[in-house]
Amino acid sequence: MKRKEIFAGNWKMFKTCSEAVNLAQELISGIKIKEGREYVVFPPFTALKVVADTCKGSALRVGAQNMYYEKEGAFTGEISPVMIKDCGAAFVLLGHSERRHIFHETDALINKKIKAALTYGLQPMVCVGELLEERESGKTNIVLESQVKGAFEGLRTEDMKNISIAYEPVWAIGTGKVATPEIAEEAHVTIRKYISELFGENVANALPILYGGSVKPDNIEGLYSMENIDGVLVGGASLDGASFLKIINV
Repeated sequence: MKRKEIFAGNWKMFKTCSEAVNLAQELISGIKIKEGREYVVFPPFTALKVVADTCKGSALRVGAQNMYYEKEGAFTGEISPVMIKDCGAAFVLLGHSERRHIFHETDALINKKIKAALTYGLQPMVCVGELLEERESGKTNIVLESQVKGAFEGLRTEDMKNISIAYEPVWAIGTGKVATPEIAEEAHVTIRKYISELFGENVANALPILYGGSVKPDNIEGLYSMENIDGVLVGGASLDGASFLKIINV
């Protein structure tokens, strides 16, 4: 079956408001829209509303890079799903490796965030992936199973219609290393198997699974040619309009 494709850019802690708007405008004017494909950018919180306003009526959709699971409260420095929705965002990135390994977010916490995002009408893009030492010690599948099953515990089959997964091997994020298309494909097949165990084959076959990890214009074609890779989540290369357009227009 033909799955929805998502081509996304995570701008991390880069871009002032004016820089983010300029980049969004460049992308909007340069996207070659393809049927069945969505285009998403994840600007920093400070630029979320101005980028969402810029993208209204265009093919470019907007998401937040993280969120807390409560609607409101005494949680200094946190951003709620209601606030994200109010800014005009449709997506939220959850479980990114930098959140897991720098800020020590657990699968249980990510699970709470996913449920809250769904409750308030946001579409979670959930990141999973192994460390270099985990891959080298043959634990990739164990890590992926733990992250997938931990993140989606207690979700309903119908919830999965609003979810996508990004496989991001931690050893390939910002390192210049990239998983070969074959390595990435193998991980995507494994993730889809665990989703099938949780929610059934139909859900697994319909779920978009993206690859992330040093995606660049010179390796996108090989990755995109794989049957189970349904798009990409791009970091550094999404900060330059010309570079990102070469990727999303593949």
